[in-house]
Amino acid sequence: MIDTNDISTLRKILKTNKVIAVIGLSAKWHRPSYFAAKYMQQYGYKIIPVNPSYDEILGEKCYPSLTEVESRVDIVNCFRKSEDIEPLVPMAINSGAKVFWMQLGVANPLAKKKIINAGLQCVQNRCVKIEHARLFGGLNSIGVNTKVISSKRPI
Repeated sequence: MIDTNDISTLRKILKTNKVIAVIGLSAKWHRPSYFAAKYMQQYGYKIIPVNPSYDEILGEKCYPSLTEVESRVDIVNCFRKSEDIEPLVPMAINSGAKVFWMQLGVANPLAKKKIINAGLQCVQNRCVKIEHARLFGGLNSIGVNTKVISSKRPI
């Protein structure tokens, strides 16, 4: 079993997988799912929104479920509660995805076991945006060097 917490493994996952289906992506700009997906989109990733509440998010067609996505998926990125993850596993496996990614605060050991047994890589309790910024130098997109965050007091 490959340790997906290993830096080189995370780097390889993010470098070689460019199509991300985001389950639970919100169209509200202040939600973490929107912020993370927009960031990844700005870095050249194809974002496929999956949320039954919307027709379009970030200029991309939104699908009501992962089973209805018509294109290739490399990473299934889940913004769902830990207890809601397990029903998504069969859909992720059938989608042909290579990686099942659970965002910060999301972990499900039983789902992880099923995902790994099906031959997918599994990342738990990590943010795809934070990991990309940490490993590929995108920290400026969260305020560093943009004068959005500064140690100087405003005048």
